[in-house]
Amino acid sequence: MIPRVHVRSLEAAEALADALDHPVSDREGLTGHTAVAHWPGLDHFTHDDEQPTWTSQEWATHLDVPSWNHPLAASPQEDRFAIWHADVRLAPVDRHLTGPEWSEIAHRLARAAGIATPGDTNGCRWIAVQAQPRRLDLIANLIRADGTWTIQPDLHRRLMTECRRLETDLGLLQPFHAPPAPYARAAARPTAASTAVGATAQLAQLLYQVADEATGPLATVRGLVEHAAHRLGPLPHAYGPASEQQLEWIARRLHGIQQDLNSVSADLSAASPQTDPAPARPVPRPTAASACPRSTP
Repeated sequence: MIPRVHVRSLEAAEALADALDHPVSDREGLTGHTAVAHWPGLDHFTHDDEQPTWTSQEWATHLDVPSWNHPLAASPQEDRFAIWHADVRLAPVDRHLTGPEWSEIAHRLARAAGIATPGDTNGCRWIAVQAQPRRLDLIANLIRADGTWTIQPDLHRRLMTECRRLETDLGLLQPFHAPPAPYARAAARPTAASTAVGATAQLAQLLYQVADEATGPLATVRGLVEHAAHRLGPLPHAYGPASEQQLEWIARRLHGIQQDLNSVSADLSAASPQTDPAPARPVPRPTAASACPRSTP
């Protein structure tokens, strides 16, 4: 299970449409089977013991409200892209999860991402959607109820760490780790299939390191570009704002490349070619002649 953090957006409809795999609608209702978790403050908007059944458009509007209520709130990079979106996907060999298990994953990842803190009454509005097979999407507005912006330090590492814990707790496959016990003996002897699996795992690990949010080279380059954009913005020259906007788009494209590399890494780590082992060669039985020691002159 590898998390993928999307580029932040201005409106929740874009992120929710990606989670649902179709545009939001004012007629389609999202039941508890789809919206598997949400922020605790939602209880104030529903009647007692009532499960919220809103249309996808209503959910998107609900997530956008903090952006409308606090028009001056901005990120540390001085932007207004407040809608945060991340998803996690199960490996093809993982078992199917139940609704409560998806809900547990959502709440734990929300806490790891910094969008849900127990006891915080001014926290983020967020929702977890399980609308596509073997995939969970988290969508949040980073502007809190008090108008402050939610900071997410060391986001990627925290999400990866929590995913590893969830894999252990739920008995899911951990990428880049040893194969399960039934395959241990088959992996002992190098075969074409095991060589392919090993090469695939190495490439997956390499791509993961390149795209790593904490130590990867792309993250370093993106940080430098964002810093340059921040420095150019206040300049009085006419080229300042234009260059700042151009650099911000470059930074967003770099972030998109990181997410694409993470997706490819996840696909490679989940790939496990299954081939039948080659039949063992029969060992010739020793003959009487070959069994007798040769006499020396």
